[in-house]
Amino acid sequence: MGKTNKPHRAEHARRIQPLYRNVGESGAGVSPGTPVYIGDREPAESTYTLIQYTPRSVTVATPKTVEELMAMIEPDAINWINVNGLASEADYKWLCALFKLDPLTMEDMRNTEHRPKFEDFGEYIMLITKMLKRHELGATEYEQVSFVLTKNTVITFQEVSGDCFDPVRERLKSGAGRIRRLGSDYLAYALLDVIVDNYFAVLEDIGRRLEHFEDESTQDRESTRFMAGLQNVKRELNTMRRILWPVRDVVNAALHSESALITDELRPFLRDLLENCVQVIEAIENYRETASGIQEVFLSTVSLRMNEVMKMLTVISTIFIPLTFIAGVYGMNFMHMPELGSRWGYPAAWLVMAAIASALILYFKKKKWL
Repeated sequence: MGKTNKPHRAEHARRIQPLYRNVGESGAGVSPGTPVYIGDREPAESTYTLIQYTPRSVTVATPKTVEELMAMIEPDAINWINVNGLASEADYKWLCALFKLDPLTMEDMRNTEHRPKFEDFGEYIMLITKMLKRHELGATEYEQVSFVLTKNTVITFQEVSGDCFDPVRERLKSGAGRIRRLGSDYLAYALLDVIVDNYFAVLEDIGRRLEHFEDESTQDRESTRFMAGLQNVKRELNTMRRILWPVRDVVNAALHSESALITDELRPFLRDLLENCVQVIEAIENYRETASGIQEVFLSTVSLRMNEVMKMLTVISTIFIPLTFIAGVYGMNFMHMPELGSRWGYPAAWLVMAAIASALILYFKKKKWL
């Protein structure tokens, strides 16, 4: 598979606002395994989508409740349950209990600030990753997506509605490729692959922004505006590096997992996905170096421009020093100054000052200081 950026104010506000927790004021002190919602946004109401498919057919349903959802599960088909929103703690607990998920799994998936991770519980695999969304205003939003993989079911938990999974949905509906012929592990891989593909799209946008800054770095631009914009890109890249670096470890753990839920047929695809994750990390590192290089070039350009200004001011000051001295001497107004009584004293003073200024200018040009 060939794959080949000031966080905005909204993003900055997200970093400094308090985390939402639905147990007490801070959620501190609760026992381990308690599924406390932790996140940087108010939890959305839960909605459900169920896609079931076999090699020959596919059905899509939108059950209203967990009870209705579970009644639709077909053990002889692959079931993809997509949960948007984590506001309903009771429904969340009920759904997890029906699939016999460990309390620690329930706690981790409800903590949307959790580090990406992969964990094998035998009967199921829990995987946490991050999905990137690029808004029209240029801000990058990070959303946690949690996976639960069983023998014939994939459950995905998202913070809000809206995702990058539409290509997978279209492939399921059209029957294109191998997705409907393989098991639930391939479905989980396909969803992860789309998430990683979306990283490249976000990075391409950052690359275009860096090219724009690179073009402006040697031009006469407003320093404050330029540096603020470039620093925002650097901050965004640092955030991406911190969040996406563990995703590579997650894919690597899945590749080397001995779980029976991951078939040997999936290993080549996971290796390719791991290579793409490494490529994402390398692209982030390259862009960070590029941003630092652009900043250095811009600062050097500003420094050079300032040196040129200082050189010109120094030359002007040097020319006027002797002229100021002459003007100061003849401005003392003593009674007995021979030149004051001379008829040609005034034009002679101007002639001397003009000669001195001309000589200094010629000297500076000879030294190539002008």
